[in-house]
Amino acid sequence: MTTVNMSSSEHLKVLREACKKIAPVWPLENFVAVNPYLGHADQTFESTAQTLAKIGGIQMALPLSFYLQKIKEGRITRSDLQSVLSKKSKEKTKVDDFIALIENATDETTGVSTVATLADVATQVTGKDWNRFATSRMSTWAASYFDDGQASWAAADQQAALFPAWKFEAEVDNTTDIMGLKGFRKAAKSLPGDPVKAMDSALQILEMQANMLPIYLHRLLLSVGGWSAFAARLDWESELNGGKDGKLMEFLIVLLCWEACLFQALDSPKLRVKWLTAKKSMVLTSTPSEINQQLTQKLILQGAFDQAAQREIIQKFKEPKAIKSLSASQVKAQAIFCIDVRSEVYRRNLELVDQGIDTIGFAGFFAFPINYVPIAHDQGVAQCPVLITTGATILEEIPDKKTHEQARKSRTLKHQVQHIWKSFRSGAITCFSFVSPLGLSYLPKLFTDSFGLSRPVPHPDHVGLKGKYMKLKGASLNVATHGNVGAGMPLEQRVQVAKNALNAMSLTSDFAPFVLIVGHGATTVNNPHASGLDCGACGGRSGEPNAKVAAAVLNDRQVRQLLKAENIHIPDTTVFLCCLHDTTTDEVTIFNEQEVPVSRANELEELKTSLAKAGHASRTERALRMTTKGSVDDAIMRRSKDWSQVRPEWGLAGCSAFVVAPRFRTKDLDLQGRSFLHSYDWKKDEGFKVLELIMTAPMVVTSWINLQYFASTVDNKNFGSGNKTLHNVTGGVGVLEGFSGDLRVGLPIQSVHDGKNYQHEPLRLNVIIEAPTEAIDAVLEKHSAVRNLCDNEWIHLLAMDDEGMVARRYAGNLLWEEIGAVGV
Repeated sequence: MTTVNMSSSEHLKVLREACKKIAPVWPLENFVAVNPYLGHADQTFESTAQTLAKIGGIQMALPLSFYLQKIKEGRITRSDLQSVLSKKSKEKTKVDDFIALIENATDETTGVSTVATLADVATQVTGKDWNRFATSRMSTWAASYFDDGQASWAAADQQAALFPAWKFEAEVDNTTDIMGLKGFRKAAKSLPGDPVKAMDSALQILEMQANMLPIYLHRLLLSVGGWSAFAARLDWESELNGGKDGKLMEFLIVLLCWEACLFQALDSPKLRVKWLTAKKSMVLTSTPSEINQQLTQKLILQGAFDQAAQREIIQKFKEPKAIKSLSASQVKAQAIFCIDVRSEVYRRNLELVDQGIDTIGFAGFFAFPINYVPIAHDQGVAQCPVLITTGATILEEIPDKKTHEQARKSRTLKHQVQHIWKSFRSGAITCFSFVSPLGLSYLPKLFTDSFGLSRPVPHPDHVGLKGKYMKLKGASLNVATHGNVGAGMPLEQRVQVAKNALNAMSLTSDFAPFVLIVGHGATTVNNPHASGLDCGACGGRSGEPNAKVAAAVLNDRQVRQLLKAENIHIPDTTVFLCCLHDTTTDEVTIFNEQEVPVSRANELEELKTSLAKAGHASRTERALRMTTKGSVDDAIMRRSKDWSQVRPEWGLAGCSAFVVAPRFRTKDLDLQGRSFLHSYDWKKDEGFKVLELIMTAPMVVTSWINLQYFASTVDNKNFGSGNKTLHNVTGGVGVLEGFSGDLRVGLPIQSVHDGKNYQHEPLRLNVIIEAPTEAIDAVLEKHSAVRNLCDNEWIHLLAMDDEGMVARRYAGNLLWEEIGAVGV
């Protein structure tokens, strides 16, 4: 059956299915972690690896040498290998035979797809790299069309729909003529103006058969995977807000038309013959000849490596732990941190330096999904996970109206001056005046910045993390209902969100005198991916606004009074402190000290001393993974303002576990900054509603983070962003590696590798939940997307018993297996 016999609606259906396989990528402004295999979650990990290797030349495991080294080191044991071989190998292969087989094998890591686009075939026929040229032209056009204010002059018509904008550009772009494609512009002009009709026309020109179409379309999207992912994010946000998809489908039609125009411009008998042969490989089968045998071996090794890591963390919980919580009268403070793996290091050190402090793990937006509007801004930003929609709009303000107005005018004037200065520096004529005489005036600052004597950008205490938001002394977030339409929270809403947050934290009684709500952000300079170090739960932004709103609501006397009807009694002596943990420097700042009574000043100073000691201990621990000289504190601080530093911090590198249990289960364990920690007491969870929330939100988000780091490690070419030192920001939305090419997605190689060793080793997430397996099964049955993650082994699900031991492992299809004494 040819596509000629397919209707336009059938074509669109196949296009939509292909587009659903592309995971979205967020822009640099809020670069949040995304599972790049998101569109394949309904398939097994192994089958996806085989599919992506065939279609896109994508790797989902490291070279054989990596795993052989782990066997040599003893990390992967014979029992680990035997366990996986018995489950995954169709033949009864002995461990010794398997090891001998891979030791004698030659690594095949070419990453070449066996499915070719028309541009690939044209390259083979003519000897010219048309694939590279096509990617370059598409990327140049897309950067202009999707530009978010970086370009001074807009080349593409951003007001037009995507396909008409490209068609107009293709008709007038002389670059194709210069490269020898004399008929390309004529072919583009002959295409129908309607994208659906143009799609039908392109498919007819390329003579595609129906059974070839799904593979071919997927291959096309992967050929410009970065911009495809960017368009997918536009569809994601549109659907999240009740709209429709369509951007990625239209982009795919553009890619189809580009191929059709290239085919017509290079029309030759040899090209037609080669293209006919290439199309025969566009039917995915599961016959032995189609299976990549070495990839199968790598996946077995990866499975053994995963099992080895699982065995190690199970061993950490091997000894039953007695409940060692302090009595309510002994607790001086409770500190609520984000579940982020970097918080595990600080929390452990804080509890170590001050045993009167209990810590709690919770998603860093603290169940306050706000739309935050900084001073002097007209529009807000979403301070919540990208999986959910925002709630109330909260305005930043200074209580004193005169000071607030001065701050607003100052910020507005500063923005206007910066805009004028940028226009002067990048103007067609004035740029020469800037570079020649005025450029010399930058030499002193260039010198002081280079030696760490000054900062390339203003300090965050003055203008906010990365210069994004204003953090003025005395500024607060007024959560009460404003005169502004839609701004603020009515009292009933404040009570509801407070109740929901405290229940989700399992914190409804025994409140300490101080309760710290600690958001987190990162302080770096000259780092396009800086927002990737901020709080993913806050949409790739600092958690400071969420902490401020949460503290303001929970300190509200009216809210506390009405919470009593919900059986939540917060003592009048309890003060909620809004804080920010800078994960680059491990400093914790308290923003509302003025709310602490003067009579308790000494208690506050003791708390601040403990925070400072924990910061020093955390910096010392983190420095072991970095190359530092001299004082640890000074070295870490220098990294945060060093514009040449490609590794200011390690972010979430190493993340491999997610523990959902009361804090006392992990309090004495050193999890090495590799585990997300979510506080949860299933005995307080009526109807297991909180468990359902955790498994459908934080568990999914942590799997996204884990799989982003996994993919950026095993295949940085396709799912990472390459060498950070070669990055050029394009369109204000992403980076290119060098001057051209596709938009890069994922993490730079410097974020996962230190130059000698991987700082993030590819391990699928081990999720450990203390709850009855019947309750966990009920959530899996209700939510198919979550069940797919577990059944298809994208994550490993484990259950903790009442003794605190990891006793059962999820085996798929709502079945569990007992874990033996050695944790296998």
